Amino acid sequence: MKVIKYISLVLAVVLTVSCEKHTIEYNTTPVADGMAEFQLHYFNPVAALTANNITRVELDGVSLAANSKAPLATYNAIPSGSVGRFYVADAGTVNLKMYQGTTTETLVYDQDVTLTAGKQNVFVHDFNLPPVVFDNGYPYSKNTTEDSDSTCWLKFYHFLYEDATTPCPLRLQYQYKDPVTLQLVNVGQPVLFGQTTGWQPIKIIKSVFNSEGYCRIDYSIKVIDDAGNIVGDLMARKVGTSNTLVVYADYWNGYIGRYYHHVMSGIRTITPGSAVRQFTAL
Repeated sequence: MKVIKYISLVLAVVLTVSCEKHTIEYNTTPVADGMAEFQLHYFNPVAALTANNITRVELDGVSLAANSKAPLATYNAIPSGSVGRFYVADAGTVNLKMYQGTTTETLVYDQDVTLTAGKQNVFVHDFNLPPVVFDNGYPYSKNTTEDSDSTCWLKFYHFLYEDATTPCPLRLQYQYKDPVTLQLVNVGQPVLFGQTTGWQPIKIIKSVFNSEGYCRIDYSIKVIDDAGNIVGDLMARKVGTSNTLVVYADYWNGYIGRYYHHVMSGIRTITPGSAVRQFTAL
């Protein structure tokens, strides 16, 4: 009995020392109060070709992470792998420059933008216009439920162009199909070009019960008139299809607790067509 007692005592001491020596730390740098944090999105209505990628970005003359090997591609965002990642800058008005070209760089964008304290999303959609800045909506809400019924969150943005140079004038209502009732549910309020719905809850019913929790969510878009009435489905040319305009419809897997940006972008009527691009915020 004494032997077992002493062995137990030794193990307890070893475990205590082991815990003290292996403190878990995260390689992060705290952001000072009052600093601006931002993600940069590139949504000009162009074809998704290498020639249209942004190969370098400068903020007040300082290069950000984009380069010829890891560019800011069309309909994309930086920091690369931008789930929960942001650039940091002093709050206030700063100058944003964007370049194209791998051998010879060409300055294609030179605009000032005002950044505020906290997290924000900066959208460039026209090389001749200042970017549109949205509050990121952080900190994010949490929703805890029992069994299989839970929530993900979605923010819909309207950056759809009518042709190569004209923003689409239509007011769009984003909708999803409730996975239980199969009824269409509005995602926030209708939005015009350059607007967003803000974060909206989307119901998730687990496809596999013993899992992290996800299911397929089907989406559609209605066109709304000035009086707030539905006048029809959004008709648009899809990326990679013929010149035919079709009723917009798409689907994504939604995971419990996740936050997603859904950006309607491209050109509604002609090449390169249009699509909703998804970015995971959390």
